[in-house]
Amino acid sequence: MMNNLYMHEIMDCLVEVIEAKDVYTKGHSTRVADMSCDLAKEIGVSDDVYELIHLAAHLHDVGKVGVPDQILNKNGKLTEEEYEKVKEHPVTGFNILMKSESLKEIAKVVRHHHERFDGRGYPDKLAGEAIPFASRLIAICDSIDAMVSDRPYRKALPWSVCVKEVITNKGLQFDSDIVSQMHDLWPYWMKSGNKINTKYKVI
Repeated sequence: MMNNLYMHEIMDCLVEVIEAKDVYTKGHSTRVADMSCDLAKEIGVSDDVYELIHLAAHLHDVGKVGVPDQILNKNGKLTEEEYEKVKEHPVTGFNILMKSESLKEIAKVVRHHHERFDGRGYPDKLAGEAIPFASRLIAICDSIDAMVSDRPYRKALPWSVCVKEVITNKGLQFDSDIVSQMHDLWPYWMKSGNKINTKYKVI
């Protein structure tokens, strides 16, 4: 990977692009990254894996620049056709990031952050450990923030509902081993509504 300072500068620029386009998810990338880093620390990953997770979590939705504004910011439930268009964003993000040799590892994580552990996700229907570890971890945090944040078509769900949903989907949508290591993090994340109070300082 390139120098971390330059990498973070690129990340910040791309995140600004995402958030300028998608007004309803402003701050989403940062919250997902904060939770992902918390979870990575809790598990005890290496410094290299931690940095990969940190950067990929911030950039996981970069492909949404390819989704039409009227779909991305629709104030109502998406049609099936519109939802299929939204589902293209992991591949679009992958294609954008693959333009840089230094971002290729991040690109693979971004491509697979909507895969499901049971193989019913997208875009490639990978299952289990065939899904990159960083993608499996970010997928959980992405789903959590989506649940506890206001969306155009619904209000934020209570944290109690979110916790139940994640636990219910162990081994289905989410990696059971990763979910099992989240127990001590829930109280920290729940302290500040959807502002996400983290246990560990993001580095």
